[in-house]
Amino acid sequence: MATSTLSRVAKALLAPALALGATVGLASAPASAAVWNSCDQWGNTTLNGYALYNNIWGSGAGSQCVWANSGTNWGVWANHPGTGGIKSYPNAKKVINKPITSLTSLTSSYNVTVPASGAYNTSYDIWDTDYDYEIMLWVNRTGAVGPLGTSQGTVTLGGHTWAVYKGNNGANEVFSFLRTSNSSSGTVDILPILKWIKDTKGWFGNETIGDVQFGYEITSSSGGLNFTTNNLTVSGG
Repeated sequence: MATSTLSRVAKALLAPALALGATVGLASAPASAAVWNSCDQWGNTTLNGYALYNNIWGSGAGSQCVWANSGTNWGVWANHPGTGGIKSYPNAKKVINKPITSLTSLTSSYNVTVPASGAYNTSYDIWDTDYDYEIMLWVNRTGAVGPLGTSQGTVTLGGHTWAVYKGNNGANEVFSFLRTSNSSSGTVDILPILKWIKDTKGWFGNETIGDVQFGYEITSSSGGLNFTTNNLTVSGG
């Protein structure tokens, strides 16, 4: 999202090599027992087909810890200062690796509990395998956050109505779809959105969709805030 997408991509790609890197801050994961937790800046693991990343990549970040009972039930505690600029994108990733025209379906269901304060968005981040195109689907947002690019109007696709923005961060094209009202749970039919970009708008061709990520793009969470993914499923092929 915005001007720092390249940094997030680069650091996500580096995560496996840096998984044993320095711990950021002294915060700890929730007291409830979890299958996995990490406060490492690039902490990551794979659970039942989903790759989980703590992914603290922005400058001026504070403390953040991720915990998981599974790849579909996980959460984050984050304490980032209100200094502006994205601090992190903790997320769960499902690998697809299929061209759009080869996909017969691609859907996701989500159920989250998010704070009423802070500045963040809850979003899908969808990438082609070459990382030339980024498709963001914001299902909720709070505080002073906004998309990259210029308004392209609104469209109803995949079961939701979105405000659409198109931009470029210098490394890749970014297409942002912001749900016109906040939602904490629902199902998104992703394939019609990809086909709309490809066939209706002609913004890209038959790209191979690599990753479908879902997480929290956090700008500030002063004092420590909890973000909980009660359930997440990504399916299709």
